[in-house]
Amino acid sequence: MPKPKPVRKAVFPVAGMGTRFLPATKAVPKEMLPVVDKPVVQYAVEEAKEAGIEQFIFVTGRGKHIIEDHFDHAYELEALLTAREKTTELDSLLEGLPVSGSVSFTRQQKPLGLGHAVWCARHLVGDEPFAVLLPDDLLVGRPGALTQMIEAYNQVGGGVIIAAEEKRLEETRLYGVVAPGVTSGNITEVKGVIEKPKPKDAPSRLCVIGRYILQSEIFAELDRREKGAGGEIQLTDSMARLIGRMPFHAVKTNCERYDCGDKVGFLQANIALGLARDDIAPALGTFLKSIKSS
Repeated sequence: MPKPKPVRKAVFPVAGMGTRFLPATKAVPKEMLPVVDKPVVQYAVEEAKEAGIEQFIFVTGRGKHIIEDHFDHAYELEALLTAREKTTELDSLLEGLPVSGSVSFTRQQKPLGLGHAVWCARHLVGDEPFAVLLPDDLLVGRPGALTQMIEAYNQVGGGVIIAAEEKRLEETRLYGVVAPGVTSGNITEVKGVIEKPKPKDAPSRLCVIGRYILQSEIFAELDRREKGAGGEIQLTDSMARLIGRMPFHAVKTNCERYDCGDKVGFLQANIALGLARDDIAPALGTFLKSIKSS
């Protein structure tokens, strides 16, 4: 089996309005809301860096310039922390920065769906495989979800890889759902993908979550501008048309997923990651126990 082309680029669709978090997101992008002490988008970037991604492509919208500023140097702040010998804070500020010249931004001028957002990155991606990471899906684990997916990608000879997890049947209406083929370990062959089916029509309970490895052929499919569920250009529909033309697999990672596009999921992520921190866990744990006992 020939070795597939390496995955060097990652696309981060961050143009959404974040209406579920209003009024907080009136002036602050939802991707910049902090989970403990880091914006949720930074977790996705760090996951991509761990997986060996070299180019980071953000698809933004109006009012998202703060994301661009976040992944740039803040010289006055860095100088202040240096002068005050706050090395821990300075290190935390710098460790999240991608290498200079490795970050690009493009605009999705109209909210036409996830498929359209990915299509907007076509000229920056070019003719090579790429990853897509949805920052709302915070996946926690070591190795990271994208690292596990790239391992599977190399194992099966490339093609399309999607992250997936089992959901309750009644939840399938909220996701793209896999029609499964042969399963080997944590890798399942994908025979079809249906976007947000009614539970009675779901081909399985294996649902697509916010991590993808795609080939550049996806752009020709997205260029059709065909509308799917919700009247939007769905990425799932275009991916489904690649089935049979190239290897297509779903990977169940061992990462814990938190839906940070949902208020409850966002709070769960803050609690879980706070309890995993030695500097926060004791006080937070004591507080949570006091609530439970009151």
